[in-house]
Amino acid sequence: MVKKAIVIGIGRLGLCFALTLERGGYDVIGLDVREEYIKNINSKTFLSPEPKVNEYLNNSKNFRATANLKEAINFASMIFVTLLTKSLPNGKYDHSQIENFLVDLVNLGKQDEPKNLVISSNVCPGYSDEIQERIKNLNYVVNFNPEWVAQGTILYNQQYPDLVVIGEDNKKSGDKIENIYKNICSNNPPIHRMDRLSAEITKIGLNCFLTTKITYANMLGEIAIQSGVDPKPILKAIGGDSRINTKYFNYGFGYGGCCFPRDTRALVYYGNQIGIDPIIIKSVMETNKNHLDFQVKQFVKNRDKLEPVIFDSITYKKGTIIIEESQQLLFAAKIAQKGYNVVIKECCEVTDQVKEIYGDLFDYEISD
Repeated sequence: MVKKAIVIGIGRLGLCFALTLERGGYDVIGLDVREEYIKNINSKTFLSPEPKVNEYLNNSKNFRATANLKEAINFASMIFVTLLTKSLPNGKYDHSQIENFLVDLVNLGKQDEPKNLVISSNVCPGYSDEIQERIKNLNYVVNFNPEWVAQGTILYNQQYPDLVVIGEDNKKSGDKIENIYKNICSNNPPIHRMDRLSAEITKIGLNCFLTTKITYANMLGEIAIQSGVDPKPILKAIGGDSRINTKYFNYGFGYGGCCFPRDTRALVYYGNQIGIDPIIIKSVMETNKNHLDFQVKQFVKNRDKLEPVIFDSITYKKGTIIIEESQQLLFAAKIAQKGYNVVIKECCEVTDQVKEIYGDLFDYEISD
């Protein structure tokens, strides 16, 4: 029997997951609304900054993209939704892209055979249950299956995950999703199966623990620096305890990027919605913000304005082109505003983004 799957929304994460499925032996259709993008995907002329994506795309034989929802839905019974969800000002996830997809899905009517709709987008807890209630009469079963991936290592993270979480509607659906991971994973990750709501809380809860760990390490680092000692041996010693370990436990810039800030805000929002005051996570957000101010003060105290300050990376993570909530970029902007001559040495993609926001605040040098 031919193994088939659908990926709804083939942006950076969705395209990677589609290619990972294809390499795992699946025939895959990816749905997107951008006609030119679809054309470039199908002609294999699309160029991605994400490592190995171009290689995987060029070598793919059983993956294609389409803008036709009906064609996609008729292709398979396993449907993974990887649409973009950003933060709203109140911290809630913006589900509008998923909502637009659901409107079109409902318009297709009831399906002749049962189909598994697997939500892999970041969503607020309870949203997958809400979707199930709305489409329960259309022969869809809704599951929630989050990803923990990092920009720059997405394909690796998908093939070698630390864990797999399946928020299943029922055992049969969970078995099908688990079998997919057994086909696409090159390691043998622990698989945690639970209900949808528990899986949604697990997704943001895990990331919030990491932001807490990062922020705690930076707070302890501030204490060390203010005391006149180096934070590195302190954090190394504490991280040497197996109950803590050294991952995400170093002194440096605060957390940033896409997932960590959004999930942190989402947990605060959800806690408030159900009557829980997530004091720890609110403190993490405030401490992360204050840490940047501490770093700026330390820099100004120890560096004069006569020599240029050169940044060879101002993205939230070196090796990516993402500047969203980049602490490095915010730091560069703050010291530039204090009169330092700041030089940004980055690739064109990053430089163009920075210029659009900050204009001539910085001097720019294009790097490879």
